[in-house]
Amino acid sequence: MKKITGTILGLLAFFQVTAQSLYDVGSITEVDIVFEESNWDELMDNYYENDLGERLIGTCTVNGNFYDSVGVAFKGNSTYNASNEKNPLNIKLNYVLEQRFQGYTTLKLSNGAKDPSFVREVLSYEIGRNYMDMPLANYAKVTINGDYYGLFSSAESIDGNYQERRLYCDDDNTRIKCNPVSVLDGGSSLEYLGTDSSDYFDFYELKSDYGWNDIKDFTFDLENNLATIEEFLDVDRAIWMLAFNNVLVNLDSYSGPFKQNYYMIKDDNERFLPIIWDLNQSLGSFSMIESGGGPGGPSDIDDLIEMDLFLRESEADFPLIYQLLSIPRYRKMYVAHVKTMVEENFADGSYYTRAEEMQDVIAEEVAAEPHGFYTTTQFTSNLYETEGGGGGGPGGAGVFGISEVMDPRVEYFEGLTEWGYIAPTISDIETSPATITAYMTVTISATIEDATYAYVGYRNDWEDAFEKVEMFDDGAHGDGGAGDGVYGVQISLTSKDIQYYIYADNDDAGKFSPVRAEHEFYSIVIEADVVINEMMPQNNVSVTDPSGDYDDWIELYNNTDASIDLSGYYLSDQPTADPTKYQIPEGTTIDANGYLIIWADEDTDEEGLHANFKLSSSGETVVLLDTDGFEINKVKFPEMSSGTTYGRYPNGDGPFMRMFPTFAASNSYTALSIEEEEVELDVLLYPNPTESSVNIYFNSDEQEQIQIYDVRGQLIYQGRIYSNSEIEVSDWETGLYLVVFPELGISQKLVKQ
Repeated sequence: MKKITGTILGLLAFFQVTAQSLYDVGSITEVDIVFEESNWDELMDNYYENDLGERLIGTCTVNGNFYDSVGVAFKGNSTYNASNEKNPLNIKLNYVLEQRFQGYTTLKLSNGAKDPSFVREVLSYEIGRNYMDMPLANYAKVTINGDYYGLFSSAESIDGNYQERRLYCDDDNTRIKCNPVSVLDGGSSLEYLGTDSSDYFDFYELKSDYGWNDIKDFTFDLENNLATIEEFLDVDRAIWMLAFNNVLVNLDSYSGPFKQNYYMIKDDNERFLPIIWDLNQSLGSFSMIESGGGPGGPSDIDDLIEMDLFLRESEADFPLIYQLLSIPRYRKMYVAHVKTMVEENFADGSYYTRAEEMQDVIAEEVAAEPHGFYTTTQFTSNLYETEGGGGGGPGGAGVFGISEVMDPRVEYFEGLTEWGYIAPTISDIETSPATITAYMTVTISATIEDATYAYVGYRNDWEDAFEKVEMFDDGAHGDGGAGDGVYGVQISLTSKDIQYYIYADNDDAGKFSPVRAEHEFYSIVIEADVVINEMMPQNNVSVTDPSGDYDDWIELYNNTDASIDLSGYYLSDQPTADPTKYQIPEGTTIDANGYLIIWADEDTDEEGLHANFKLSSSGETVVLLDTDGFEINKVKFPEMSSGTTYGRYPNGDGPFMRMFPTFAASNSYTALSIEEEEVELDVLLYPNPTESSVNIYFNSDEQEQIQIYDVRGQLIYQGRIYSNSEIEVSDWETGLYLVVFPELGISQKLVKQ
């Protein structure tokens, strides 16, 4: 018997399960590639040189999950070289077949050629994700044809799936990769180049089916329509991006001389969202501040340490910086974001501790690398001192140590005049009345000191833009008495929850609450006796209806201690066109603190509760109305993957989020990330491999819950079993499977011949 210990379940980016999350920073993803061709390296060099988008086809196993007919190509600019023993890799799992791992179709692996410490990319992404949407990242160990090829940093691909998963916008929206054909011709500057969209071809890469006119129009508006900038740009994301580039000395970026390595993605509100990518030279590895490095080439370390807080503010050929920092309020927001990043990550040295933790995860693999670019000594010491050659951009003599740059940079920031300005303080945030129901007016108030202006930003849905309404201390906006330091604003609600934050400033400085806004925010949840509690739009394998069909379902929850008669209530997926689409039958009640399942399957002739509509996996709005047609609760869910639900956490009265199914039971979010004590259980699957059935043995006399997932990470079986139970597998597809004990946090692989 094999003993398994530890934690294996995590909240995944697309909420499918396998033994290990693809981007779990605490573990190393294992990628095994097999090509039929022994000269695979030469062939991929040829494909790279030809630049025709060709890929070498092989098989790939990711953390034990097998994929056939994947497409593999070398990637990268400065980190690729035909003479390298280890080049960056781009692996498309769906190159030939429609297949994905945990919802991901593409693996992007960087070879660490510019970073002796091997933590810059993963650490920088982790820091950045606290403040804006950025790719997940961790490490991957790659073998090719049985040989250890090397260790890589692995970052989430920014593609159509990313747009739906992270940005809650359609996967076919305009997506522009801002990387120029030549970095010496002005870069992806966002300057207006004229009315002919072909003038933009050399400076940007179109990654969607359309969008050239969009980027052309955006650059025109950025130059000419600054007063309406929030209509065509997510300003807060842009300010966070510029703050991040400055704090982390991320110069291989829009803020650097080559104006590159970011995406512009258009959301459903017709605004462009900037997304940073490619951070292998953040934290001082890329040392060129000016194009060509100015006299003498690359900048020296003192130039990086004291790099201007407002770098590029007077340079019109950097219009995103030039225009945003010309507006006093945005300038104060920018400084507030910079201070938040510095104080939360660098002033207390936590970034360095985190870098050491990441190195501990990969140290053994770095030492065993057959094709590494640096020694293990350089790997360790580059956290604090300059190592290697060829770094720092063209002509660099080495890569500066991370703390060698960042610790004195903190001192630089703290010595700035702007650091000493007194920003407002925001405290005692309250909402009233105490019980908030649909279609009422709610007051948001806060004690704000040292402010001359304040606003609340609020929205109803994740994909919406925040609407900004000014707060007042005049005694007329639910703020108490005039001039008492309490600011207030009144907002008319619908039947949907809202998300909000507060911003305040004075002549010198600004402040957000929470400080990571707009990325983080507060919530106001609409309260009702009965609420929509959980929805499953792609129920392929979890729970069947009474007829044995895997149908979509909607779960209602009773928040009260008494049963409620729901006869004549309405549910609809068309709240505007047909809000009373489905009427709940007479005699239907929901128990006190109980659950009621309504199958959204259009099977109204079947016995029981079956709505006359289905749920769309691409996302839609569901509304619950009382007998008078009054909206009690309205929920808009995003695009959802198979086997996952959209539910409230905490159960019954919390905001919505993606989660695993908790059918007719309390919604559990923390259970998806088992972090507490280690558990031990002897588990044996036999025979394994198997052709028809498998026996499951474990050292417990109690029934245990099990779940079995297929090679795509989709749930295909679940139940409670005793030890030595036999499960039939003859009708499953061929491939690897994962048997999970979710309550214990352990798993074993099952192989079907």
